[in-house]
Amino acid sequence: MNDTLMRGRLSAAVLVTALTLSLSGVAHAGEGAPGPDRGTCPSEAEIFATDNTAIITDPDDPRLRTRLVRFGHEVRRIIRAHGAESGASTLLEGVFWSSDLQRATYERSREFEVDQVGRDGLHHIAGVIAKRYRQESVLTFRCLPRTSPETDAVRIRAEGVSPTRLHDALVADPEARERLGGGSTTLDGQLVLVAPLADLALARKFTQDLGVDWNTTEVRYGDEEFVS
Repeated sequence: MNDTLMRGRLSAAVLVTALTLSLSGVAHAGEGAPGPDRGTCPSEAEIFATDNTAIITDPDDPRLRTRLVRFGHEVRRIIRAHGAESGASTLLEGVFWSSDLQRATYERSREFEVDQVGRDGLHHIAGVIAKRYRQESVLTFRCLPRTSPETDAVRIRAEGVSPTRLHDALVADPEARERLGGGSTTLDGQLVLVAPLADLALARKFTQDLGVDWNTTEVRYGDEEFVS
């Protein structure tokens, strides 16, 4: 994660031992916040990272076409080398707001599922990735029950969101771009947004402004950390 995203989130884009989430760890429709029960988390934790160190403002920049294949293999090896289990990895297209530039920036990154790792182990792995790829910070998300005292964030997923739509919504919403900083989409059009729990109402409004039916949105609770 480059310094642009970090500044955006600070002003505003997973763990414990093996965890099976109870219903209290998943948001439900009709409770004022969240979406329907989607079962257990796919992994104990997630790491969001890239090897990019440039600030990219042109959505047609050829560097945004990379699939980060080698990077993906290398990060999986780092995860395994430190005693954790490496799961699936998803290519992401990020759109973030730069307060310094007063415009949106773009970044290709990957989301890595991580299992069999504790909180300290996850922090250490993210720190290794940040150092090796010269990142100011690497984002981690630990999936936790909503009632856990460590829960301070949500991870939102929603279908039907393109990078262009995400860009336009971010540019049009000063509050969201300053407090949330931005988000990412998968290549098949799924929004991925990690936000502070305190900003859940704002994240919900922003998601709905993207044209998403909140009742179809997946919301997970957990602990986020920017590891430098």
